[in-house]
Amino acid sequence: MVKIIADSTCDLSPELLKKYDISVLPLHVLLGEKEYFDGVTITPGEIFAWAESNKKAPKTSAPALDDAIELFRPYVKAGQEIVNFSIADGMSSSGNIMRMAARELNAEAQIFVVDSANLSTGIGLLVIEAALMAQNGHSAAQIVEKMEEIKPRVRASFVVDTLMYLYRGGRCSGLSALAGSALKIHPKILVSDGKMSPDKKYRGSMRRVVTAYAHDLEEQLKMAETDRVFITHSGCSDEVVGNVRAYLEQLHVFHEILETTAGGVVSCHCGPGTLGILFISKD
Repeated sequence: MVKIIADSTCDLSPELLKKYDISVLPLHVLLGEKEYFDGVTITPGEIFAWAESNKKAPKTSAPALDDAIELFRPYVKAGQEIVNFSIADGMSSSGNIMRMAARELNAEAQIFVVDSANLSTGIGLLVIEAALMAQNGHSAAQIVEKMEEIKPRVRASFVVDTLMYLYRGGRCSGLSALAGSALKIHPKILVSDGKMSPDKKYRGSMRRVVTAYAHDLEEQLKMAETDRVFITHSGCSDEVVGNVRAYLEQLHVFHEILETTAGGVVSCHCGPGTLGILFISKD
């Protein structure tokens, strides 16, 4: 059976990773001079605490080449094909590290790398589809071909509670961050073609903002593939998440409504209180 591997930005829960037999290659999180493995030796809560204490932006980096080689090696030796998923190539060199590992192992005919052109559970949606195909006996080439067909139909967006992490990471100006904080502005960020771009701006409490954001997606949600939808967040309250879940349930569209917590890399750039609704469109 084809082995499915994703980098840690896929933000799938341990339960989902186990259910679909998915292995993870962790990116690195840098807090000052200290380096950690995303999802292994650091948690989002620890990242937020460090950032607030130091008033600095956490940094991230791609997986180590040696770690990728060691993760791939046993599957290559066993003669298995591997399909790997990376965060958008424009956001990280994670995919290139995977390709380099394939060359180092002389296994380019066995190891396939999919540039997800996405992040977080925008990747996770693809990974689960690939894992289901692998379980059903499809070849790596067949899986990759299907993933390329699905990629443009992944709908990934999120709203942020604070602009300070985007500002500290160089993704918005200081003036915008200060104005946003004073006016309680919460931008919607779209992920498309491997890039993040600002969309609608919401104002008010995150409880109201998230509800409005979910309602604005209604027409798209009604045109989604019905298998699953993700609510992915970085430490939102149970009330906020529960309101979104209740709204999705009353649409009667999805067979599964999956809740996951954003991992360290995504949390580094978006900050606490971020929430996204992610799904695959029918067209």
